[in-house]
Amino acid sequence: MNDVARAVGVSAMTVSNVVNGRPGVGEEVRRRVEAELARSGYRMNVSARNLRAGRSGVIGLAVPTLDSAYFGHLGTLVTTAAADHGYRVVVEETGAGAEREMAAIALSRALDYDGLILSAVRLEVHELGTPPIVLLGERELHADIDHITLPNRAGAKAATELMLARGCRRIAFVGVDPDEADDTLRPRLEGYVAALDQAGIAGDPELIVPSRPLTMAEGRRSAARLRESGADAAVVVTDELAIGVLRGLADHGLTAPDDILLAAFDDIPQGKYTIPSITTVAPDHDWTARRAVELLVARVEGERSPGRQEVAPFELVERESTRPGPLTRA
Repeated sequence: MNDVARAVGVSAMTVSNVVNGRPGVGEEVRRRVEAELARSGYRMNVSARNLRAGRSGVIGLAVPTLDSAYFGHLGTLVTTAAADHGYRVVVEETGAGAEREMAAIALSRALDYDGLILSAVRLEVHELGTPPIVLLGERELHADIDHITLPNRAGAKAATELMLARGCRRIAFVGVDPDEADDTLRPRLEGYVAALDQAGIAGDPELIVPSRPLTMAEGRRSAARLRESGADAAVVVTDELAIGVLRGLADHGLTAPDDILLAAFDDIPQGKYTIPSITTVAPDHDWTARRAVELLVARVEGERSPGRQEVAPFELVERESTRPGPLTRA
């Protein structure tokens, strides 16, 4: 920076202010300094800066599985958002187990990560330890810790209401077992039930099709029971499961939307390219990744406000699987 300062004829502090994006430098001086930085090939020593600040410049991202389109997409977005703040990301798979979720927290501290973004499935509040940590996922922990969830009830309710507006009355729900009290995706089932109740339609247990794990293979197997239920529409708990359901329906000579309307949840990129393309509840994934990183960075930098509970915005994206067109009102 001293070399750049001499070449431009300014102080080293002015160069430092430009490099760090601080205010107080005139535009003409800033342009000259930036031009000299580019010409000289200057690169900030991020490691030295982090050491001076007592930080590693690394944050962790722990997710249930890496073999998933949803979490793969999320990992990419978090990595991009973290880079905008000058951080690198280390990703770890927890297998959706409490022991490995705890291990991810312990490892982030042992390796001096500056913080951790954790998609928690099994951990209890008392096991989370101390910040900096930001939670993602559907687990309703009610902890005094930053937590971003997806619009589970509202999204599933909107998808079910679309089916009702299309004239469907035997609407199935695929993917959640109502007998599993700790099912983290249970709020999506609750949103489906709320839409039926609001329409005055009694629930039918035959229309609830549990599916675990939430894989394409399991979705394919679930299609047989969906066919037997006599459903005219189905809300599927994830897009990935829905892709398998489409394959399973085809195995039985059925198609969406001709034989059954289909909507799902997550808006993974692959859902745009299936035949038919899948109508989906589309949470704002970019917002989720950016907000998670923002919350974590604020904690790393010393913010001590109460934990925030935030819900990602969403839209219902209608595609071919629900036959876009004029709505039918009962």
